[in-house]
Amino acid sequence: MESSLFPINSRLVNLLQQYIIYVRDIRRYSSRTVQLYLEVLNSFALWAAEGDTGYGDEELISALTQPLLRSYEVYLLDERKSCPRTVNLHLSVLSGFCDFLVRRNALKSNPVKLVSRPKVEKRLPEYCRQESMEQYFSSSEYYASVEALTVFLHSPASKNGKELYERRLSRLVVSLLYGLGLRRSELMSMTLSNVDFGRKVVRITGKGNKMREIPLVRSLCDEIRLYLKALEGLIGESMESKTPLLLTYTGRPLYPVYVDRLIKKELGGVEGITGRKSPHVLRHSIATELLNEGADIYSIKEMLGHSSLAATQVYTHNSISKLKQAYAQAHPRAKEKKD
Repeated sequence: MESSLFPINSRLVNLLQQYIIYVRDIRRYSSRTVQLYLEVLNSFALWAAEGDTGYGDEELISALTQPLLRSYEVYLLDERKSCPRTVNLHLSVLSGFCDFLVRRNALKSNPVKLVSRPKVEKRLPEYCRQESMEQYFSSSEYYASVEALTVFLHSPASKNGKELYERRLSRLVVSLLYGLGLRRSELMSMTLSNVDFGRKVVRITGKGNKMREIPLVRSLCDEIRLYLKALEGLIGESMESKTPLLLTYTGRPLYPVYVDRLIKKELGGVEGITGRKSPHVLRHSIATELLNEGADIYSIKEMLGHSSLAATQVYTHNSISKLKQAYAQAHPRAKEKKD
């Protein structure tokens, strides 16, 4: 990490770098989260050094107070026109950094805790309805079939072979995200060793480097097997345990933009899917469906890799229609009287 990433020199830069190393190597945050933290801290340092405050290094550390942080909050809201969710993100990152400074005796207390935060409108997770997902899997069934695999293996380098492989890969990506409730980063990091066909489970390393196992239903297990035969026919070489499970037609591991575009394309023509089309929406979808079908919320928590039950409980709000239906059918005061 280069010190030039931060606009101030000496001790503050050193502490900022130490904190980034801490969240990356000790807390084991994802590379995307670490980059986000770096951008927030750099934004704050730039504002403090070049704005009206004009602080620098030692002076800024000692000036990390509630008024200064409140001024930064106002700057984000009024000048940068940041939404409340973004402002809260900045304050959360700065709070973590201040806690870090307190533990290293650079600050006496965390001033961010004294800053009142803007209210964020609660948004329920978007999800795809079960009927829509069944329509998608029915319409794309051919690309996960033995027949399509046979055609592909006959001429993998042809234009038709390229289309068959890409459609098979796209369907498997949707199947894994929806069937296992994976995060995008978890999907992209999967290797051949993550799939245990004998026990019918996949091992996933999630946030904080926490490992969990998720059961594989038979249909998904079979789909992965057929895909691997197509992959072997494509790359034409023996695959090792560390080989990425999912590779593009050109042999590259999947990357964020590729996955996002793939999901938008695959779900774009599906009837009933009118909202956002993203990997995380598919994760929300399976969680909602499992809850609607009576799955235990603690089991859903383990499947999704949530660190706390609070993160999982948000899906209970999406089940209000099911609750209303059950309420109308079972509650003694809700039943209509017969003449």
